Amino acid sequence: APSMTIFDAPTREKCMVERPRTNTPLQALVTLNDPQFVEAARHLAQRMMKEGGLTPKERVEFGYRLVTSRKPRPMVARILESAFNEELENYKKNLEAAGKVLAIGDSKRDEKLNAAEHAAWAIVASMLLNLDEVITRL
Repeated sequence: APSMTIFDAPTREKCMVERPRTNTPLQALVTLNDPQFVEAARHLAQRMMKEGGLTPKERVEFGYRLVTSRKPRPMVARILESAFNEELENYKKNLEAAGKVLAIGDSKRDEKLNAAEHAAWAIVASMLLNLDEVITRL
């Protein structure tokens, strides 16, 4: 897949014992815009909404813990909660944009979830999936 080339994945023509460690701006563009990654963020957001608790704080902690295996630092949690609140306001004003975000990918979204809230959580989930500690292999 072309996106795997950007992440320096081997071509599978020969065995690689260790892959090189890279981090480029193109990788961020892929993880923010490629339909596979957007759909993954949507599903993470759905899981955060269904299993992560009732408050934004609980959901941020749940999502962060899923992708990093640890709790977020208080400042990071505040930034993510603030991003959620900002995106929620944007999507409440523009439900069409929320629908477009939620339509990306092959799988159907859970229609029982509020579209504006789901789209806002999808943005937060995308932020989580784009953390260096989540993407970079050590």
